[in-house]
Amino acid sequence: MQAEQEHAPQRERFDYLPKVLRGLILAFVAIGLAFVTVFTLGIRIPGVMLNNVHYYFIIFGFFGGISFLMLPERKAKTSWFDYLIAIVFMAICGHFALNGEEIAFIGWLPASKLDIALGTVFILLSMEACRRVAGWSLPIIALVFGLFPLVADKAPGIMRGINFDFPHIVSFYSFSSNGVLGVPAQTLGGIMIGFLMFAGLLLATGAGKFFLDLAYSLFGRFRGGPAKVGIFSSALFGSLTGGPVTTVVATGPIFMKDMIKLGYPNYYAAALAAVASTGGALSPPVMGVAAFVMANLLNIPYSEVAIAAVIPTLLFYFGLVMQADLYAAKVGMKGLVKAEIPSARKVLAEGWHFLFVIAFLIFGLVYMRWEALTPFYSIVLLVVLSFFRKETRLTWKKLRNAVYEMGKMIGMTTAIILPVGVLVCAITITGVGASFTSGVINLGGQNIVLILLIGVAACYVMGMAGILIAAYVFLGVTLAPILVNSGGLNQVAVHLFILYWAILSLITPPVAGCSFVSAAIAGAKPMRTSVESMKLGIVLYFIPFFFVLNPSLILHGNAWESVYMTALCFVGIALIAMGLEGYVYKLGRIGWLDRILAIAGGFLIALPSPWWTFLAGLGVVAVAAVKLWLGRRAAGAAAT
Repeated sequence: MQAEQEHAPQRERFDYLPKVLRGLILAFVAIGLAFVTVFTLGIRIPGVMLNNVHYYFIIFGFFGGISFLMLPERKAKTSWFDYLIAIVFMAICGHFALNGEEIAFIGWLPASKLDIALGTVFILLSMEACRRVAGWSLPIIALVFGLFPLVADKAPGIMRGINFDFPHIVSFYSFSSNGVLGVPAQTLGGIMIGFLMFAGLLLATGAGKFFLDLAYSLFGRFRGGPAKVGIFSSALFGSLTGGPVTTVVATGPIFMKDMIKLGYPNYYAAALAAVASTGGALSPPVMGVAAFVMANLLNIPYSEVAIAAVIPTLLFYFGLVMQADLYAAKVGMKGLVKAEIPSARKVLAEGWHFLFVIAFLIFGLVYMRWEALTPFYSIVLLVVLSFFRKETRLTWKKLRNAVYEMGKMIGMTTAIILPVGVLVCAITITGVGASFTSGVINLGGQNIVLILLIGVAACYVMGMAGILIAAYVFLGVTLAPILVNSGGLNQVAVHLFILYWAILSLITPPVAGCSFVSAAIAGAKPMRTSVESMKLGIVLYFIPFFFVLNPSLILHGNAWESVYMTALCFVGIALIAMGLEGYVYKLGRIGWLDRILAIAGGFLIALPSPWWTFLAGLGVVAVAAVKLWLGRRAAGAAAT
């Protein structure tokens, strides 16, 4: 599906703008992109000296400001109010950028009365931009936390902290490294913005359609082919966009229709689309916003986060493919007819450069360690390779679409991530993080498993409210240090654990936002779809416990242990999939007791615990195998 279709609602609103204004917005985006490129690559402009504060406020102004016009208040119509707040927001950011040297080296803590007033408007408009992109939940939570320092000393129990007056909290939020100049600015301006530019160019030049065509050409002919197509294309597309709902909307309508036509129930097709898209946001090389925030909080290269996610991603998609294939085998499904499947040779001939550029991106991240420069080198390579064929050449129309996609993706990310700075700052300056930490330790009694379960509950509740990034950031600042310091757990594994469980709310009832969107597209019942999503996404629920207890599964440890534990997990997940679907290859359908034994045995085999759990798992599987063999033998004797 083309990139234009992917974001149809927002694109329609953009098209309602006057032609002159559309051109002006694209020009602003182009200037902003050029500025980001020049600053990131370290290109010096004669007579211009810029520090990070200058840079951060300039990109906030360019991309945060235009987000008000690309996502106006009223659908398909831009009002004078949108123009006004866009101009005000950009003007305030411009004023702060002009004073970047003073903010950086002298500090505005507190700032002047005028700048406190401007800082207040800046924060409020940031919340409004976030509301337009992500709804009410995150800005409301951020505002509650933002006002909390005013009364922190009066809060009960573990939420009690140090209080500050209004001028100080606005100054902290707007002008300090504890606020928007901290995690949000360093995450967006440091490395993520380049990846957003790369993803925008890929999608605008047809990568989304290529991924779908490639998936159909590779997997369409196999039994249950459209399901495998959906998994493969969602993994690729979701990794680039980092947005589960965006991925469902972009890829789901095509393969879900084919799944339903082949015989899959509509709720099953919708659930598979939701789960595959959710996994895409956790898949390297380009993951969701929270993964970049994670690299920033841990002060590690983003490539380490991407590498750590490799094995969990493979395990998750292996389990999902197994379940889809077992279901197809159980009901006797076939693949698509040859006429409906594009030629793999033709698809690769038309889009091989997309795969080559993604491979180059991985090479630059993992081997060369170029970090923030990697996506810029990849963009240059993609542009050069596009000229090898007339059909893929970067025309003026494609370039315009690319600028639009880049600007919208960066603008939406800016709007989402700015309130996170308020949240982090409030936790930090009031000392609530330390209070929360001690409270959880007392509640958990220093029992690591119990503390992990408390974290799971907190992730789910906050994620259910639709504040995935906020959930990760809050628990990454408060809960993660407990697990690392008190439990001796690997810090990367702990942060990934929190990230996984925060995003699981997208497919878990009662909210299950991604499942509900997918259900609407497929015409399925939302709750039935979300329940099926939990079943199909079962690996996402327990794999975080596996890698947090044994970091060899995130490639932290010796190579032999990583290989050994990964192999056990593959075996265990295969058994769990057979138990969940009630079908065993070559043997056919199995009863409820056999299904329970397969699930239990698979879980024990995959569990990263002492050797006896592996032996116990083998014993349970052996019991199930003997029971099945005796049952089949008895059935055969009765038939004769």
